[in-house]
Amino acid sequence: MKDKFSTLLSKVYNLKNKIAFFPSIIALAGVIFAYIMMFAENQGISAYLQEFLPELVINDEETARTILATFIAGLTSIMVFSFSMVMILLNQASSNFSPRLLPGLISNRRHQIVLGIYLFTIIYCIFILVFIEPKGQAYQLPGFSVLLSIVFMISSLASFIYFIHSISQEIQINNILLKIYVSAEKKLVQLINDEEKANNEVIDTKKWVHHNTKCTGYFKLLSLDNLIDLAHKNNFKLEVLADKGSYCSEDAVLFKTNIAVNKDLLDKIHANFSFSKGQLIDDNYLLAFKQITEVAVKSMSPGINDPGTAINAIDYLSELLILRVQKKNIEVTQKDNVTLVLVNFLKFEDLLYPIMASLRTYCSHDIVIVLKLLTCLKNVEKKSKFEEYNTIINTEISNLLADANTNITNIEDLKRLENMNSMK
Repeated sequence: MKDKFSTLLSKVYNLKNKIAFFPSIIALAGVIFAYIMMFAENQGISAYLQEFLPELVINDEETARTILATFIAGLTSIMVFSFSMVMILLNQASSNFSPRLLPGLISNRRHQIVLGIYLFTIIYCIFILVFIEPKGQAYQLPGFSVLLSIVFMISSLASFIYFIHSISQEIQINNILLKIYVSAEKKLVQLINDEEKANNEVIDTKKWVHHNTKCTGYFKLLSLDNLIDLAHKNNFKLEVLADKGSYCSEDAVLFKTNIAVNKDLLDKIHANFSFSKGQLIDDNYLLAFKQITEVAVKSMSPGINDPGTAINAIDYLSELLILRVQKKNIEVTQKDNVTLVLVNFLKFEDLLYPIMASLRTYCSHDIVIVLKLLTCLKNVEKKSKFEEYNTIINTEISNLLADANTNITNIEDLKRLENMNSMK
């Protein structure tokens, strides 16, 4: 039951990142609220308010119809415009920065809520318009409900103004990079804190039993608490071999156990692994490195030629790499001082090399960018907690200098680069 509940939560988590999720929920609330107001009108709420507070009730049928019809037409136009702005944002981000940025922009809760408010108001006005009696008396008009539609319309206009402000900020690359960085930083800090609390016991897993994955996709979520309880209850140990965020092909080795397990237990273990066809930074901080690197590379392409954006991206990469070198490549989890689950992360070497290889390919001709990359690597080296990481960083520094010497011909630039490299 616990495994099924975790799987259900994972599906809900995937669903809420869709652009239509929150607007659909809020639109459904509009239908429900319209029926509530219809029931209240049938109970005589407008007649009661007309007697005691007549200024709160619209008692003219033609006026009520005109107000509601105008609201419906106007809000429909505003909603179409807002959706068009979202599509422009996504297209520009994909063309100028990176297609990998789209999932993060689509999952923006604020924009989804604004679109939901539009739908709520439109649906509410439609239902109230239908509810108006064609030849009713004044007290039979849903006057109070029409007044509420005015309130909702004002709220929608306020949301529209906020939407224009937000969308203009969202499209700026500095804000996009900052959002990516903050999400990844939060995840990395959490992992580092968890690692410091654990007792990193060294265990030899070479002879453990291999188990393959049952489906293909990106390794997205791992119900670690469930796995720990399962291992503790059934007296076995487990090592997760697949890197979180990596693509697992069918029949690839997913994890190992120190003993052979039966089919029922194996199915319970597999239920704690979640796969998907897409990625979000909240699930996997490694995607942030990929996205920021792609932004830097794209900004240095001949069609865009924006070194300033590349420098900003490298600064964020530097901060994230400084956090990453404070963490080991493997996480050890325990219960009752007994090591039960080992979780492998992407090795630092395999993380740093693709970043630097891409940047070296497209940026090694620009002395300003090369100097920035060299400063970044030296800062990361100073903050590293592990000697093996320093060796990897020095290798990348050598590769960067080799490419720079090949692509930069100005003697003064090369001297400056050499002086920067010689500084401690």
